[in-house]
Amino acid sequence: MARIIIRAMLRLVLDTNVVLDLFHWANTDAVPIMAALEAGQIECFADERTLDELQRVLTYPQLKMTPEMIVERYARYSCLVQVVPAGEAPPLPRCKDRDDQKFLELAARCEANILVSKDKALLRLRGRTKLGFQILKPEAASALLQS
Repeated sequence: MARIIIRAMLRLVLDTNVVLDLFHWANTDAVPIMAALEAGQIECFADERTLDELQRVLTYPQLKMTPEMIVERYARYSCLVQVVPAGEAPPLPRCKDRDDQKFLELAARCEANILVSKDKALLRLRGRTKLGFQILKPEAASALLQS
């Protein structure tokens, strides 16, 4: 009799810097995440607040993006993610950087397995509290996807 192995698809939330690594900088640490996302091997989630932040950040002058590039990057990302409606998150630790709390809340609301971030304030929460998800740097998330 054949054994059937069912593997649940990993559910990720990407902070804005990681989205830039994927869709603008093509950072090598994030290439496996991008490949898995484009192949439909992982699910990524966003909400109105994280998409609003991305839209704002894409206009930063230091990124040197034309209006066409901004539209293209945003459209590419937004059609690969599932948008989660606003809602209440379970009780969570407070992130030192208030702007990053939305990523914790989103990860909890969508029952993500991993919040991928390079943000020091978010990374400091690893292991200090019981979250329903891991907080990993892009290279660690990529290594997990490749294993």
